[in-house]
Amino acid sequence: VEALTYPVVKEIAARLGITLVPLATDDEGPLPQSVAAAHRTAPLSALYLQPTLHNPTSVTTSPQRRHALAHTVRVLGLPVIEDRIWSFLTDDDPFAVLAPDLVHVVDGLSKRVAPGLTVGFAVVPEDRVGAVAAAVRSGGWSAGRFALEAAVRWITDGTVQRLVAAKRADAEHRQRLLAEELRGFAVRSDPHAYFAWWELPAPWRADTFTAAAAAHGIAVTPGPTFAVDPHRTPDAVRLGLASVPGPDLGRVLWTLGAVARSTP
Repeated sequence: VEALTYPVVKEIAARLGITLVPLATDDEGPLPQSVAAAHRTAPLSALYLQPTLHNPTSVTTSPQRRHALAHTVRVLGLPVIEDRIWSFLTDDDPFAVLAPDLVHVVDGLSKRVAPGLTVGFAVVPEDRVGAVAAAVRSGGWSAGRFALEAAVRWITDGTVQRLVAAKRADAEHRQRLLAEELRGFAVRSDPHAYFAWWELPAPWRADTFTAAAAAHGIAVTPGPTFAVDPHRTPDAVRLGLASVPGPDLGRVLWTLGAVARSTP
C-alpha cells in the first residue's frame, strides 16, 4: 500500500493478520521501484492502490506513472486491488485498463449517493470471478435487497448521474473556497476532490493542531491516522470538505487558517 492510506484498510489488514508494507510515493503517485524493492525484500501478495484522488492526499497517479506501474506488476505477476471510491468526481480511466488480467477494481455508491447506500461493486480478472464471489459470500458482504434494488433503479433512471454532476460542481466550489482561505499554506489538493492534505507549519504537530481545531468545534483528521509505518508520522491533517454546510465552509477554513498562524 501507499505509505499513507485509507485507515479502514489498516483496520481490515490488522483483523485478517495481513502485514502492510508502506511504499514510497511522490507527486505522481506510487514509485514502481519501491514496489519492486519491497517485493525483492519479502514477496508481496498483492498491491492495494488508490490511483484516482488518493485518500488522504488527493493525488491522482499520472498516466506515465500508471504505465510504469502496470509494467512492474506484470513483470512481478502481482495482483492489484484498485480502489475507485472517489473516482466519480473525475473522468479518469481505471488503472485496470492497463493490466486487466491482474487488477481487481472495487467501487461503490456510498460516496456517489449517500453513506447509507452500502452497495459495492467488484470488477475482477475472469479467472478470479469464482474466488472473489466466494469470498464475498463467506464474509456476509452481500448487499441487502432494498439497497440493491434502489441502486439498480437509481443507476438506470439517471438519478446517480444527476447526483454525480451536482457533487462534482459542489466539490469544485469547495476547493475554490479552500484555495482562497488557506492561500500561502502547504495544502495539497485536487480541484475535483472533497478533501485536502495540509502539511502544517512549524511548530504545529498533528495532534496539537487537531486539539486546537476541536476547541473551535472543528474536526480534522490527524496525519498519523493514515500512516502505515507508525514510526513515520507526518505533521499534517486531512481536511474533509463535504460534511460542512456550504455557507459555513468559508468561515471554518478561515478559522483553521487563523489557528495555524497562531502558536500552539
